[in-house]
Amino acid sequence: MRFHLPEIHRDPASFDALAHLHAQTKELIFDHIEIDMEATLWFEADMCAAFGAILYDLEKRLNTVSLIHIHPSVEEILSKNGFLSRYGGVEIPDQWGTTISYQRFDKNDRYIVRYVENEFMHRPEIPKMSPELLKKLSESVSEIFENAIWHSHTRLGIFSCGQFFPTKERLDFTVADLGIGIRQNIKDFMGLDLSPEKAIVWATEGNTTTRAGNVPGGLGLKLLGEFIDLNQGSIKIVSDAGYWQRENREIFTVPLNHQFPGTVVSVEINTADMSAYRLVPD
Repeated sequence: MRFHLPEIHRDPASFDALAHLHAQTKELIFDHIEIDMEATLWFEADMCAAFGAILYDLEKRLNTVSLIHIHPSVEEILSKNGFLSRYGGVEIPDQWGTTISYQRFDKNDRYIVRYVENEFMHRPEIPKMSPELLKKLSESVSEIFENAIWHSHTRLGIFSCGQFFPTKERLDFTVADLGIGIRQNIKDFMGLDLSPEKAIVWATEGNTTTRAGNVPGGLGLKLLGEFIDLNQGSIKIVSDAGYWQRENREIFTVPLNHQFPGTVVSVEINTADMSAYRLVPD
């Protein structure tokens, strides 16, 4: 069967397009699936995390997946970050070092913290900050992975990818899982039946948690969110059929037409930021 993919940006329409792809294919087994990318003139490289999660789910149901009619510019970037090599392509050297490699992690993978530090937090494009703040922010980003493990109950792993865009002066980093989603998790553990977007709002406020045993949790975004506000970057979260965005110190939510099969957290750093940051004692 053949399915067509539009351009993929970091916006509600693109997340909905990937969720729609899942909705169209979630019942398929023992099939050959072609993803026609003729109309995909642009593909945000970090969105490979969400795209790859959906394709991995297809393969776990014993389908074969082929990506066809890929435009040369899209093919180049998806070859540099190692994504296409998993679907019959080749991995080519990233001469300028702009990619954060596409990776899938099992929940007990000890390489996750090193991946966050080496491929994201220690990149030269990250704004200057004190070692103490860098450590805390690295822990905050690592907690996104931890929540993908503890909150999602995923059995298919965690997916991550990123990209630095020098001309646009931004660094994007995305983590995706194929778990039960934020809304269902809150319903199961807290008994709250919220809409998908309100569930994300609930999970991002303060120290809310659905972990057992009163372990501090939530989505681990407090410090990261404060930094993003100062940096003029953004955080975007998709779970179930909800989209949540924090940008310019404002929260924006919108329902999607289709359900994403898990949760995606996408962070964008403004690399034009010349400020120097440090922790301020409480």
